[in-house]
Amino acid sequence: MNTGLNSALRISASGLTAERFRLDVISSNIANANTMKVNGKDPYRRRDVALVGDENGVQIQSVVMDNRPFRQVEDRSNPNADPNTGMVTYSNVEPIEEMVNMIGASRAYEANIAAFESAKGMIKDALTIGRA
Repeated sequence: MNTGLNSALRISASGLTAERFRLDVISSNIANANTMKVNGKDPYRRRDVALVGDENGVQIQSVVMDNRPFRQVEDRSNPNADPNTGMVTYSNVEPIEEMVNMIGASRAYEANIAAFESAKGMIKDALTIGRA
């Protein structure tokens, strides 16, 4: 089998793994979008995935914390509100931004599936030609 096609399969598979991990992190962000500061403990901080690519595919470099400030909402009736200001501190996750990121990651995942299937088809065709 052509090593170029094997390489294409390996690269596509690494892309699938990376985008799946990215989707998991985005899902966690969305699930924690409405967490708030409780008992002095900061709310959930948004996370992002840093990917790095080379000739062997895509690797997950790290998961980085988003340093943007937490969202502040005035709600004096909330038991978790600051007693002095009446402000409640919520996660810095923006659900709309996460949905956009999820669409992008899903499309990248689909593109990797298409590339994988294409390479698999070429390998199959090459084997058929080799038998003829």
